[in-house]
Amino acid sequence: MSEVRIERKTAETEITLSFEPKGKGQFEIKTPLPFFDHILSAFARFGRFNLKVTAKGDVEVDAHHLVEDVAIVLGEA
Repeated sequence: MSEVRIERKTAETEITLSFEPKGKGQFEIKTPLPFFDHILSAFARFGRFNLKVTAKGDVEVDAHHLVEDVAIVLGEA
């Protein structure tokens, strides 16, 4: 399977994700939530797949919109 790219834009978030299941654990994660970046990076590294995520959102209101929408896009990939 090759790389999958998905974009999602809602009133609260804007996400771009690429996922390559047969990768080498490489990642490039950019969100406004450092701990979430760490979790996604570890997920890719130890899952041995390649993952790129760029996400922006209304984290000043609540971080859950961003985390939820990234999870939706990752599930679609």
